[in-house]
Amino acid sequence: MKALQAVAFAAGLHAVQASLDADAITKQYFGNDAPWYLDRIPFFESSSSLLNDVYYYRWSIFRAHQRDLGANGYISTEFLNDVGWQTNPWASLNDATGFHLLEGRWCRDRRFKEDYADFIYSSNSNTRQFSESMASAVWGGYLVDGVEGEAIKRLGAMQSVFNAWNDSYDTSKGLYWVEPLRDATEYTIASIDATNGQDGFTGGNGFRPSINSYQYANARAIASIATLNGQSDIADAFNSRATAIKERVQDSLWNSTFGHFIDRFQVNNTYVRYWDFIRGRELVGYVPWTHDLPDDTSEYTQSWTHILNTSELAGPHGLRTNEPSYEYYMRQYRYDVASGNPECQWNGPVWPFQETQVLTGLANFLDHYQTGAASEVITQSDYTRLLQQYAQLHYNPARGGILDLEEDYYPDTGTPIVGLTRSLHYFHSGFIDLINTGLVGIRASANDVLEVNPLADPSTIAYFRLDRVLYHGHDIAVQWDADGSKYGASGLLLEIDGEVVATSPSLARLNVTITRIAPPAITRPIAKSVQLNSTAPYPKGSTSTNDTDVDAIHSPIDGRIFFYPEVEVTNGWNSPTGDGSELWFQIDFGAETSISSAVIAFFANETQGFDVPTSYSVQTSSGGVWAGLGNGTHAKPVANGITNVAWEEVSASLVRLSFTPKEGKKVRLVEFKVY
Repeated sequence: MKALQAVAFAAGLHAVQASLDADAITKQYFGNDAPWYLDRIPFFESSSSLLNDVYYYRWSIFRAHQRDLGANGYISTEFLNDVGWQTNPWASLNDATGFHLLEGRWCRDRRFKEDYADFIYSSNSNTRQFSESMASAVWGGYLVDGVEGEAIKRLGAMQSVFNAWNDSYDTSKGLYWVEPLRDATEYTIASIDATNGQDGFTGGNGFRPSINSYQYANARAIASIATLNGQSDIADAFNSRATAIKERVQDSLWNSTFGHFIDRFQVNNTYVRYWDFIRGRELVGYVPWTHDLPDDTSEYTQSWTHILNTSELAGPHGLRTNEPSYEYYMRQYRYDVASGNPECQWNGPVWPFQETQVLTGLANFLDHYQTGAASEVITQSDYTRLLQQYAQLHYNPARGGILDLEEDYYPDTGTPIVGLTRSLHYFHSGFIDLINTGLVGIRASANDVLEVNPLADPSTIAYFRLDRVLYHGHDIAVQWDADGSKYGASGLLLEIDGEVVATSPSLARLNVTITRIAPPAITRPIAKSVQLNSTAPYPKGSTSTNDTDVDAIHSPIDGRIFFYPEVEVTNGWNSPTGDGSELWFQIDFGAETSISSAVIAFFANETQGFDVPTSYSVQTSSGGVWAGLGNGTHAKPVANGITNVAWEEVSASLVRLSFTPKEGKKVRLVEFKVY
């Protein structure tokens, strides 16, 4: 794209009236839960209803996966409910942390990404469970919000995590190696071939493009943060490490026969030999571009042809993780014992995880790989098409076409493969970041610059607008209208704080200077009611029904709030059907605790027989007598949203939510969070 300098209107900067109707949009997409989103998310619309709907669905995924850990802040979870391999009691997994942080950097409420970054670099986190690009993602957050202190305070921990990977570093080759399972990609070519095609869940250690690109990106991030802090010695050391990794990846993992970055074996056994290349292309070979590692050469550019070739990595409904020519392509090895359903594999299935990496890498390539982009081997038209193809995966044909992102997919049909109860509304990938940085083209910078370079295909995207983006402390918006019929002004507009600062008649790069101001301060009310797991002694729940289902009683105090209707991800405690009786859910803090407010989440679904109660009250006990808390407000109960309650501060060891279900209806208490 031709780069344009900012063009200010001759009459001076002027206000824009095309702001999206946030109230209407949040009500349309989030119903009664709209208030949570209203001041937290940027708003987006385009001529593609597919992209619009998936964009807001992905914000619902982000919201649903914010788990409140009480005094330990918020984290992003990968699965809605607990799985056996998570780090307990937090329910954390670090393989998708990079995606979580990059999605979260666009949330105007910075608490979620900052709490999560604090957590992942704390002693509570298992930073080595999977390969990771966490430091790079934290740096990516800084590029958007511009808050130096939040990045700098983690510099020491970042170095410790980086250096811990020395146990997976081959000094003779200058590269990192990883078991595919620990790379979050079980059943790859390396792991399958290391067993002679018999299995591939474990084993198959290899020098992979992924982990080496992650370490390259982490090293660059550490160097950049050290520079912010005036620590040139650390910056120089980590820039040198990054340069060395880059050279070794290009020298050793580029395979000229396949025209792609591919694994070499680290394992040496009867079936495979140390340092041999694997025998095929995999989608993971694009991860170097995800992190801007490769040089801009015509040779490397040819790699992008493989995701356009339907005989190679381009599937009818998504990008294959390896190619049909591979001997064990799509062979199913592993099944869930309880259900008999297929389990996760990476020998061909489409994975949103790697779709995100490829589209991020492609956006980088088209944006600032000038030689490669000029060749038009792959274009912004391809980017838009692939983004829309990825968006379509979010609609689950196995569930009547509802929005439900799952784990992996059949390339030929676009239907989910795994489809287990854990799989629904899976947060293992990104999409919001792809819209904001790719389609709309906000290229976040450490400098006092606002740069946009949209990759939307003007032949298919007639208009778009992204507004209420908090960037370097300012509200920015990017608007495209091919002919002016949508917003009343044709062309590309860039706005800062409601004023047009740059324009272009076509989709093109725009650069403007922007000052840096502090974003709104983070507020951190601490929930005192969160029970980290069902076996934690306090806080603990109980009910008037003498329910013995420990997990169900734990659910309203587990720090999770979501309202998805699918029964497989039921979230909350269900009351008996209403018959006019008053019921209660009680929290025992284990000690006298000062409390002054609560948020209550009730689930409602007419088909399933759930509704909000006819009445409720928050109560404490004095001398064994329970009474409602006075001098406060009890909002009208909200279905599938938040009911706010506040009262004059009291000290109590027990607090109770007393309520009366409607006649013939049950109440599902999703969360009773007390502050």
